Amino acid sequence: MQIAESISPRLAKEVLAAKVNGTVWDLTRPLNEDAQVELLKWEDEGGKHTYWHSSAHLMAEALQQLYPDVKFGIGPAIENGFYYDVDLGDHTITDEDFSRIEARMQELAARAEPIVRRSISKADAMKMFGDRGEVYKTELISELEDGKISTYTQGSFTDLCRGPHVPDTSYIKAVKITSVAGAYWRGDEKRKQLVRLYGITFPKKKMLDDYLTMLEEAKKRDHRKVGRELELFTFSPAVGAGLPLWLPRGTQLRLKLEEFLKQIQKKYGYKQVMTPHIGSKHLYVTSGHYAKYGKDSFQPIHTPQEGEEFLLKPMNCPHHCEIYKSFPRSYRDLPLRLAEFGTVYRYEQSGELHGLTRVRGFTQDDAHIFCRPDQLKDEFLKVMDIIFIIFKALNFESFEAQISLRDPNNKEKYIGSDENWEKAERAIIEACEEKGLPAKVELGEAAFYGPKLDFMVKDAIGRRWQLGTIQVDYNLPERFELEYTGEDNQKHRPVMIHRAPFGSIERFVAVLIEHTGGKFPLWLTPDQVVVLPVGERYNDYAHRVAKELEQHDIRVLVDDRNEKIGRKIRDNELKRIPYMLVVGEKEQESNSVSVRKQGEGDKGVMEISTFAALLTDEVNDMMHRWEKEQIN
Repeated sequence: MQIAESISPRLAKEVLAAKVNGTVWDLTRPLNEDAQVELLKWEDEGGKHTYWHSSAHLMAEALQQLYPDVKFGIGPAIENGFYYDVDLGDHTITDEDFSRIEARMQELAARAEPIVRRSISKADAMKMFGDRGEVYKTELISELEDGKISTYTQGSFTDLCRGPHVPDTSYIKAVKITSVAGAYWRGDEKRKQLVRLYGITFPKKKMLDDYLTMLEEAKKRDHRKVGRELELFTFSPAVGAGLPLWLPRGTQLRLKLEEFLKQIQKKYGYKQVMTPHIGSKHLYVTSGHYAKYGKDSFQPIHTPQEGEEFLLKPMNCPHHCEIYKSFPRSYRDLPLRLAEFGTVYRYEQSGELHGLTRVRGFTQDDAHIFCRPDQLKDEFLKVMDIIFIIFKALNFESFEAQISLRDPNNKEKYIGSDENWEKAERAIIEACEEKGLPAKVELGEAAFYGPKLDFMVKDAIGRRWQLGTIQVDYNLPERFELEYTGEDNQKHRPVMIHRAPFGSIERFVAVLIEHTGGKFPLWLTPDQVVVLPVGERYNDYAHRVAKELEQHDIRVLVDDRNEKIGRKIRDNELKRIPYMLVVGEKEQESNSVSVRKQGEGDKGVMEISTFAALLTDEVNDMMHRWEKEQIN
């Protein structure tokens, strides 16, 4: 804080935390040696995270005053706001209690209570929280290393916490409790279910107002709501939680996405493959997936043959490694690019399932590139090009890149040698530099077998989603003993690139629905045209129009309900169909249609063939624009 004040009093008012030698600290912590210091404001992720972490403590303080017997679990900052898991005993919290909690938080914030850090011994921590009956805190303390434990105190509330926090509660201005849910302690379904209370805070009331407006818009765009309205997908308890059923319209949309990517992949030299939905347990033990994903997978499938076990496929890459091994490979065969729309299965906890974004069975637009080390960077750059093509075609114009590296202090989470990790990480960093793509570096976010480049897309209402991903892997080729014969006639190890521009089709469709509000691009939308006869005596002509348009590969419906034309127009606008063709006596006599475009209104009368050509040209331009841009 003294450093900030020495630069500018205004800066000191805006700073929330500091990054000291790469670690976020409280502004009130003293510097005892030379250090690299970065001051963090609201706009910085570390500053916002600190602000919301302090807000979680403020909410806990309010809960302690309102519910004196409350026991606390954990209360972290999250991407948007914070939550606290609490045990309220016989009490419950409903939406009606939110305003009371908010009022108490505002009252405590106005007191400007200093938030004070204190280092504490493990024995003292166990006594302090044990005397208060804080069973969840004492469990956490029992797992901590003595000499590295700290508490934070504000007013009469003290919490076990690493920090950091803002200097005092007055920094927290605008408060909103957003929702309440249940959460098992430490994510274990066999343990007690706690109350998880979510909230969000801002330094200015207008920022909160803007956020609440965005939330209202998000509710309208919720992919579960829009998906039901547009009849895209459904879930059935009889089939099982987290296992989506794609309806005809949703299947049409999904197949169009797959067709578009297959078209691009063909140009880039990919070969399509197909693999089974299950594999021998030994396959995933070899790959390392069983050790890393075993607890998140479905239980092994036991066959009548003693000792034989299979798993529902958690990943496609081990299968593709086996395809690579099926024939001897030469340096001339590389790069080998294998692509598959492969369905995989993970056992997500029931409380974490959410529409299409968190499911138990999902399809990845997976591909694995096996290449020589000297080909790695060029292949990585080509995958980046594919991702940029897709984002542009679907109007994802705002995105950030994140390079996810290994945590250097926790190497046991990963497989492979230091040398291989260093080569893989360097290749990604150099590829981003060559593309001129600014990328944020995150330690500890790599996959267990290699570093990756993730693309964080900002949707139409400002939310960030992680979509496309590219990963460099020197490790699986070693584990599967993959080889190729080099120009020197010696055996060499290929490098592997994992890539999924969509990520999972289910999650991508969910994000696309919410980004567009269900108003998909013309080439992608399940129903491109609806024909609206103005009266029953024009129904036959309407169906004749539809049949003619279908011959041009146009997806068309006829709304021949006995309703007034105004009602039909309003109803079909809600279905987000791009074109409405109104037909009556005049149109029937001239073999024409009266065209209305979604969001633009009346476009005039056209002959059927003229409209078909117009729509076909519009679709072709959208689907092939990327090829024209590459030529130019």
